[in-house]
Amino acid sequence: MITITDRALNHLLDLMKNDGISTDTHHLSVGVVGGGCSGLSYKMDFIDVIDTTDEITEIGHGLKIAIDRKSLLYLFGTELDYSDGLNGKGFTWANPSASRTCGCGESFSL
Repeated sequence: MITITDRALNHLLDLMKNDGISTDTHHLSVGVVGGGCSGLSYKMDFIDVIDTTDEITEIGHGLKIAIDRKSLLYLFGTELDYSDGLNGKGFTWANPSASRTCGCGESFSL
């Protein structure tokens, strides 16, 4: 499974609040799709309908994460963090399975 830092969780909860959606009705969907500089890209979205084959885990404060089984293989052991520093703002992924990442950190290869 993946881990999510407190900073990332708090930012996700803020985004949900700003968009007027609730942890009672929505999940964080995380996955991997083909594309990007290095071949695979991370994707995230808030969803209100989950697939019956998704792996569901609560990550804190009532927020649940849904990961499709194919993506779970690529994401196992990955940490999602959030930074709002001067040198970059946004979510960052630390994936121990990635053999190469692009400069922006949004895509990787195995």
